[in-house]
Amino acid sequence: MTLEVHNLYTGYDGKDVVQDVSLNIPIGRITMLIGPNGCGKSTLLKAMAGILPARKGEILLNGESLRDKKRSDVAKQLALLPQSPLVPEGITVRELVQYGRYPYHKAMRSLTSKDHELVQWAMEKTGVETLADAYVQQLSGGQRQRVWIAMALAQKTEILLLDEPTTYLDIAHQLEILELLKMLNAKEHTTIVLVIHELNQAAKFADHIFGLKQGRLLCSGSARQVICEEQLLQLYDIHAEIVHKDVYGYPICMDYTLRRNSELQDL
Repeated sequence: MTLEVHNLYTGYDGKDVVQDVSLNIPIGRITMLIGPNGCGKSTLLKAMAGILPARKGEILLNGESLRDKKRSDVAKQLALLPQSPLVPEGITVRELVQYGRYPYHKAMRSLTSKDHELVQWAMEKTGVETLADAYVQQLSGGQRQRVWIAMALAQKTEILLLDEPTTYLDIAHQLEILELLKMLNAKEHTTIVLVIHELNQAAKFADHIFGLKQGRLLCSGSARQVICEEQLLQLYDIHAEIVHKDVYGYPICMDYTLRRNSELQDL
């Protein structure tokens, strides 16, 4: 299952937030989108999911334009987990995960035995099967995020898009979610694309990184190619101290300062 973006322009209220972006998502890998706030990461993710239409350019899902595909058909091929989704009141974990099967059914049609098997499988994969009858609103932030990922898994798609899945979680739960995604990628060969802000987490978990700035694609490559002094200066206007240790196998951002602050110190 391939996902390609060609010369994309899209945005809101007639204003292009994403401008002339072209990229190919690596199949069966973990890809992360980084960049400053407001640079178009979430907008690009919504466009790739078919939620936000392209004003110009094209997005191809398995070689077919999203313009020519029904929303229900897209939902059978890729799943999107938006940032901080609202939990319906009074819903249990199992009921929420079952929503992932709805693209496969017409309105009011009951779930089949296969659907129930996939719901159970998704809960087991994300470690929430023991919480199946608990109310989602009563769960911790990390547990709740696992339930949302289980719902996306229940769609049984080859591509999973996530918008800042670790936002508002403490460091332990952030790592828990990222390790879960790493496991799903390794065992289920799911192509994963996520928006993330924490650079060291991107360096540790990403196979490929795209860096956006002011709506345009600025850089693309492995963690070593993107998480480096030159690229971070261009992306964020920061001077970063990057170290490379073979024992880790990925770059680590040790310290950083704003470019304007360091320039003032030189005066």
